[in-house]
Amino acid sequence: MKKKVFWIVPLLFFVQIIFAQPKYEFRGVWIATVSNIDWPKHGDWNSDHQKADFIRILDEHKKNGMNAVIVQIRPAADAFYPSSLEPWSQWLTGQQGKAPEPYYDPLKFMIEETHKRGMEFHAWLNPYRAVFNIRSSSIAPNHITRQHPEWFLTYGDKKYFDPGNKEAQKFVVKVVRDIVKRYDVDAIHMDDYFYPYRIPGKEFPDDATYRNAGTSLNKDDWRRSNTDSIIRDISIAIKEENKYCKFGISPFSVWRNKDKDPVRGSDSRAGQTNYDDLYADILLWLQKGWIDYVTPQLYLAIGNPYIDYAKLLDWWSRNSYGRHIYIGHGIYRVGSKEKAWDDPNELPNQIKLLRRYPNVQGSVFYSSSIFDKNPNGWNDSLRNNYYKYPALIPPMPWIDREKPWPPIVERKLTNDSIIQLTVKPDPRNLVPIKYYVVYQYAANSQAATFGNIPKYISRIVVQPDGFVLKEALSSKNFSYRYLITAVGKNNNESDLSEIAIVVQPNGKWDFYKP
Repeated sequence: MKKKVFWIVPLLFFVQIIFAQPKYEFRGVWIATVSNIDWPKHGDWNSDHQKADFIRILDEHKKNGMNAVIVQIRPAADAFYPSSLEPWSQWLTGQQGKAPEPYYDPLKFMIEETHKRGMEFHAWLNPYRAVFNIRSSSIAPNHITRQHPEWFLTYGDKKYFDPGNKEAQKFVVKVVRDIVKRYDVDAIHMDDYFYPYRIPGKEFPDDATYRNAGTSLNKDDWRRSNTDSIIRDISIAIKEENKYCKFGISPFSVWRNKDKDPVRGSDSRAGQTNYDDLYADILLWLQKGWIDYVTPQLYLAIGNPYIDYAKLLDWWSRNSYGRHIYIGHGIYRVGSKEKAWDDPNELPNQIKLLRRYPNVQGSVFYSSSIFDKNPNGWNDSLRNNYYKYPALIPPMPWIDREKPWPPIVERKLTNDSIIQLTVKPDPRNLVPIKYYVVYQYAANSQAATFGNIPKYISRIVVQPDGFVLKEALSSKNFSYRYLITAVGKNNNESDLSEIAIVVQPNGKWDFYKP
């Protein structure tokens, strides 16, 4: 019996460490606008209604513990913002090129509301899709497909920018540069639509472009080089406009199957892959440092015979090249043919599993509107368990290691029962402040031991210029302390501020004087 206890206690401690909520974790949600999947509601083109609904969406995700949204602002060479380059999106107003009524700038509005809640806003762009459906899409007179039809290829029922056309590449880079220059987006995000997914029996019609390229590369390598070029050029443009703006890619789950690449490929049997079919060499982009994070769409379940979540999670964690990995979870698959997603434990098990890998820094969920149904009670699971405590977004040291100075905190007691902390930024700061983190914990705790435990985070205050915190102490029957830090634009957290320790000597509240 003693031997069993001897082994069980360390095991329980080990399990607690593995599955404890991390202080730093990316928790994002995709908000798809194409075909009005998530927002705005189809047919409701009233601007005020759209604003109210977006606020509702943000508030629900904030309750679920999310700290980022990835919003599709350019679904098909169109715009959810005023642009001189591309027309207003048909999924914003019902007709491409038509401005919102009453007029507003949706992108500016969404960024401001997202940042108010201490969340990041990642601007999601589809790089090459130009016409969603050639038979039914609304196309404005000034749409780029009408201005430069020679830049585009039709494949299936869609039109795409020709990835081998250098002028088309330059135009897409120009669109990205314009967004980063004019808007305070935290990241530019692109998904898996580079060269399109293969249509059985149809070859992508770029033979003429290939012949005119005068290249010595075979066609597959030439296609990959085209995708490499635009990723590199977009990366350069982003950093030239704003060094803090991140660049992320959300690829299909499989880079390459092991049967095609026994050394570097994954143990998977995907019908199409990034490298061989979409001509997207994600590993090269990570290795070159052209992108800051990757969000592989691991939408299938643990144990799937073709693309096993567990195996692909392990593979991506071993191929991060020092960049961040946020895993894409396919919660939309509840009720699909893959019955594993009907198990309430599937998502919790995926989260617990990814937290075992230090090279994996978080999750992104597809997609937003699924949470309205609370599938398998997962909203409750996140709120009450897995995302119960807030998490800070992990900093990216290759962008910037500069930490803000600890905030200046003035403290006083009012009527012996109200603590007032006046928080101001240190004037020596060299980096912009995003928000402040307020910690509260027992007075006998050691500051050195609590720093990575998120349950001590009392609140996150998004007031970069400072704030005043007041709290009644009369209901407290124990001694405790406050501590406040500042978080900079690249999510680097300052050192700890001076600790405000409150005690209750002889029934009277006062600051502890060491």
